[in-house]
Amino acid sequence: MSGDLGHAATALGDVISVGVIIGTISQVLPAIAAIMSIVWTLIRIFETQTVQRIIYRDRRED
Repeated sequence: MSGDLGHAATALGDVISVGVIIGTISQVLPAIAAIMSIVWTLIRIFETQTVQRIIYRDRRED
């Protein structure tokens, strides 16, 4: 049950992140909101399995 809540919270964070990006591009929100949204999005991208596979594959080759 708590896993579902975690996924829901992550999905909510993703939706908010996209909303902040759109709002900032349309100059509705301040630049600090854009920075926070970009950081969140980069963290989410970094956490994906594809990126993790690329990172750890490169580390194993060293």
